[in-house]
This record gives sequence, C-alpha cells and structure tokens, in this order.
Amino acid sequence: MQIAFDTSPIHNAHGYRGVGVYAKKLIEALKAYNSKHSFSFFDSTSEAVPNADILHYPFFDPFFLTLPLLSPKCTVVTVHDLIPLTYPEHFKRGFRGTIKWMMQKYSLERKQGIITDSISSKNDIVHVTRFEEDRVFVVPLAPSLEVIKEGEDQKISERSQKDFVNYFLAVGDVNWNKNIPGLLKAFAQVKKTESEPLKLILVGKAYLQEELPEVREIYSIIHALGIKNEVQMTGYIPDHVLIQTYKNALALIAPSYAEGFGFTVLDAMAIGCPVVCANASSLKEIAGPSLLVDPYSADSIAQAMIRIIHMNSLDRRKQIKEGRTWSNQFTWREVAKKTIDAYEKILEQK
Repeated sequence: MQIAFDTSPIHNAHGYRGVGVYAKKLIEALKAYNSKHSFSFFDSTSEAVPNADILHYPFFDPFFLTLPLLSPKCTVVTVHDLIPLTYPEHFKRGFRGTIKWMMQKYSLERKQGIITDSISSKNDIVHVTRFEEDRVFVVPLAPSLEVIKEGEDQKISERSQKDFVNYFLAVGDVNWNKNIPGLLKAFAQVKKTESEPLKLILVGKAYLQEELPEVREIYSIIHALGIKNEVQMTGYIPDHVLIQTYKNALALIAPSYAEGFGFTVLDAMAIGCPVVCANASSLKEIAGPSLLVDPYSADSIAQAMIRIIHMNSLDRRKQIKEGRTWSNQFTWREVAKKTIDAYEKILEQK
C-alpha cells in the first residue's frame, strides 16, 4: 500500500501548535516503523496530489478550507476535535464561517475514514457530522517533547519539596475551552490561604497577543483579582526551556473544559512534573495518576493546588514515579502502528 501524507501543517502557522507537532511526530514514527507499506509526502498548499492508495490529511478546521471538496482517491482525515461545533455559544463563526463549515462538512462526509485522538472526540465527530461510527478510528497520541533520561528523572524525583521553585504552570492557548479565567480565580484563592510566595506561569504565544479578546479578558481578570505581580506570561519558549520549566514547576495545571487530546498532560508526566487535570472531555482518558478537578469549580482547582503545595517529599516522589509509568504507555511507535491499522481497515472498507 502506498500512502501519501500531507505535510502542510508542519510548514504553515500551525507548525508550533499541536497540529504541527502531531504531523511532524507522526511522520517520524511512520518512517521508523517497520511496515510493509511505503510513504510519500506532499504539501497540499503548493504541490499536486500524488498518486497513492491512500491520501492522509492530518488537519481539519471546520471554519477554514483545509480539505479538497472532492478527491478521486481513498482519503483519510485526522480530526483532532470539533470543540467549536460542540460548544457553538463560545465560538462565534459568523456568516463566512458558517458557509465554510458547510463546505468542509460536505467534503468530510465524502472521505473514507477519520482518525481522531480520543474517544471523546470520536463521540463529538459522530454526533456533529453523522459520520459512520465504524469509520472513525481512535488513535491516542504520545508526549510531544523529548522524554528526559531516567537518571535525570531520578535526580528530580529525589529533590525535596523546599527545592522546588514555587510556581504553577499552564501551557497552551487562550481559547474559551482552556478555562484560563477559572485557573486565575483558583490561583487567587490559593494566594489568600498560603503564606509562601507563589507564582503562576502561563506559557503560549497567544498570551502576548493583546488584540485577542480572550487575552484582554485574561488581563482584566488578573487586574481585578490583584495578582498582576504573581502571574507571568512568557509567550512562546523553545522546547529545551519548556522542559526545564516543567521540571521546576510545583505542578502543571490543565483545567480545560474540553480538549481533543492534551499533549501537556503527558509531557508533564514524562518530564517529572505532577499534574492537576480536569476530569472532563478527553483529559480524563489520559489523566492517569493526575489530581482530578472539576473545571467548572475554581474551588476544586484551588484545593488540588493547595494539596500539591503541602505534599511531602515521599508523596511527591510517588506522584512523579506514577506519572512517568503512566506516560510510558503512550509512544509514537504505537501511534504509527494504530495509524497504519486504520489505513488498512479503511482501504478494506472502501
């Protein structure tokens, strides 16, 4: 079987986001996997579609024309999530967005198969698009950052609580589903109860884009809560700096209402950082030993953060060890295997 894979998400504006990371990591894994099939790669924005048994488009956006309307070949699409369609009241599409969604939906319905990251996303896809359930294949992902060496992890896990820099960490975007306002309110509650200095570090390119309404709201909440001096927004930081930022954090906080997968949860655990995670959407599928919280309750998030602060060194080591063990289950080799399995089943169905 000859598979042609669209590499455009690696080279466009999505290159540093989850979509670009997914495409890059999957291509590397497919190349390394011992498969009887062959792969070719093309950029759908600049090159003609090659001749192949299967075309794989690794990105889908309901409000942008990311797919060809028609394709004479067997076509597979990765749909990471349909959160904007599942929660339409929080993602205004406008007239143009509605027209583009109608076109994208028409195109998607005529593809032979969909790959998605989680059971939660599969349920949303089937519900929103009415795509046949047996043609939607769940392929969970793996950590997006390079896993640190075991010896380095051991040094981290043996450090005592007092050696940790007192900051919590959140990594990602500013969209409604990320629940940054809820995190800020929880952090403000924690600040009121704890005597030790604490900071909240928000990592992501979008935090510095002040023209975004979500960012303006975040700034307004920070000002209203009186935590301006305790919240630091870094913008984008390179992977080697991000890894060190994970290492030194008290915990990663992932309070999202909904996610297609949640790279940051597995990244944190693989690096040796405890996780406070929303018990919602796809996050509960990969949360493992994380401290689970109700994303709709700032008090729930705050209580988990306080529990992290007062965790003794033995319990922290246990938390880190369990997180590493859990994250080790998720590998890009397994992602490649399940992706190839999906290709084979989709071609058989066709």
